[in-house]
Amino acid sequence: MALLTVFTPAYNRASTLPRTYQSLCEQECKDFIWLIVDDGSSDNTRELVEGWKNQDNGFEIQYIYKKNGGMHTAHNVAYENIHTELNVCIDSDDRMAEGAVEKIKKAWFEVREKNYAGLIGLDADMLTGKIIGKGFPDGLRETTLGGYYASGGAGDKKLVYRTDVINSVPPYPVFEGEKYVGLVYKYTLIDQKYKLAVLNDILCDVEYQVDGSSNTMFRQYLKNPKGFAFLRKVAMTYPISKRRLIRDCIHYCSSSLIAENKKYIVESPRKLLTVLCTPLGWILTFAIKKNEKEKSN
Repeated sequence: MALLTVFTPAYNRASTLPRTYQSLCEQECKDFIWLIVDDGSSDNTRELVEGWKNQDNGFEIQYIYKKNGGMHTAHNVAYENIHTELNVCIDSDDRMAEGAVEKIKKAWFEVREKNYAGLIGLDADMLTGKIIGKGFPDGLRETTLGGYYASGGAGDKKLVYRTDVINSVPPYPVFEGEKYVGLVYKYTLIDQKYKLAVLNDILCDVEYQVDGSSNTMFRQYLKNPKGFAFLRKVAMTYPISKRRLIRDCIHYCSSSLIAENKKYIVESPRKLLTVLCTPLGWILTFAIKKNEKEKSN
């Protein structure tokens, strides 16, 4: 069996998925499986993948089609169907960096016996080649994801997890009528038990799409308030700093107000702080709604 599963959630990205595929074909080390989880696409994603399956590309391709439910549900399906030791998500508009599979394999074999949850590597801008956010401090050998950000880290990072570890924490919850729960939920729970070994190298070249979730966050707040409130509760339970705790509490109040959840104070893991942050939650809610209204005009 291969060491690594590269999984790609895809929703109507037939226009960008070929570059993801091409980047995998260009990997010299083919010790991986590519799993595409089609989140209900209505374009020709299926036909593209079926065509690639018939090509001599040097690696196994698996394809699963599911009803559209959002990125987190595609991750749930992926984790249910991954059987390799390691897994990494490469989005449908990104490229796996040159030599990334070999770098992952080499780095993992060096730390395999140290009970890490996996590896944490770097993302780079596809157009400029610059690292997204900040790199790793010199000499950093291990960290949690939350610990990296708490110590001044910034920007998306590429996470390579042990499959047994990622499946040891609960799946992403699904809220009726909503299609977003932050992926950091699982990572936060894993942080409480494990560290990640630092791989100070670029593993993925990324390009943020205009219609991607990173560019429509205020709209996501309004459409998925229960999912965001859930995520903020988790963050408040495991705060990485006092400043972030207050920020997450304000957002929790706002999302709960948008969701019209009258029990949000009772359900909060930080009840007194929630009471104090409620006025700021109202202000944030007003700002979010105003921002979206201005965008729609």
